[in-house]
Amino acid sequence: MYTQIDSNKRNTVFLIMFFLIVVIALGWVFAYAFDNQLILVIAVLVATVQALVSYYYSDSITLAISQAKEIKRNENLELHRIIENLAITAGLPKPRIYLIDDTAPNAFATGRDPKHAVICVTKGLVAKLTKNEIQGVISHEMAHIGNYDIRLMTLTVVLVGVIALLSDWFLRWSWWGGRRRSSGNDQSGSILFIVAIILAILAPIVAMLIKLAISRKREYLADATGALMTRYPDGLASALEKISRDQEPLEVANKATAHLYIANPFKENEKRAVSWFSGLFDTHPPIKERIKRLQNMIGK
Repeated sequence: MYTQIDSNKRNTVFLIMFFLIVVIALGWVFAYAFDNQLILVIAVLVATVQALVSYYYSDSITLAISQAKEIKRNENLELHRIIENLAITAGLPKPRIYLIDDTAPNAFATGRDPKHAVICVTKGLVAKLTKNEIQGVISHEMAHIGNYDIRLMTLTVVLVGVIALLSDWFLRWSWWGGRRRSSGNDQSGSILFIVAIILAILAPIVAMLIKLAISRKREYLADATGALMTRYPDGLASALEKISRDQEPLEVANKATAHLYIANPFKENEKRAVSWFSGLFDTHPPIKERIKRLQNMIGK
């Protein structure tokens, strides 16, 4: 687990570097294609501002989108005690606790680091799951916090968002005839413009696939880490099974926040058959596979 934490911290640095390189590269290509260097300056400024805002305010933004409200200790003492005990076990500060007024069972963690972390659960999760199952879910979210997944996924979302924004701007400007004025002998300008069009189309897709792949990998790791934390994999496995059987979609969830939840909040996606290709676009690995891996931990 400690190796994975160090890996996540290194990946965060690499992700920021990759993020800046991709944005600068796209900005340079688009600036050359339109013969306007101001585009590169704007691209870097937008990327920097969005990264800083997302890093420091991602938890507040996510909680506002999810319509979550903080739970005081006297409002749900048992939930506070569960989280306190698991925080002590994990050697982490106790995160703030928020509640979503929705009967669909689900939960997520957010924040930039363990000192500024939040665990958010739905009313459905508290009402429909047993104490052991709630402990399993909370241990999974505590694992995300301790493994610094919350920081890594926040920056990944920023990366995807900025690349998609730049690509959308480029395609719109291209549509309105903003391309660079090239002479008949300037074949390189035309070639670069075609390359820019291809990058504008493919870059958001590739960035999204990277984000989803990272999200799925983090879920497997958090399941294993959470099970080791409670020493009771059956609790999390049972919780995942109950959540998957509940067919009520989470109304406040959207595509921007779906990857944060312990299970896919869009229930209609779980009913379809999963193929290798369609699995590339999923925010979460299959519930059955996650349960199987947890059961394998105890030799079932």
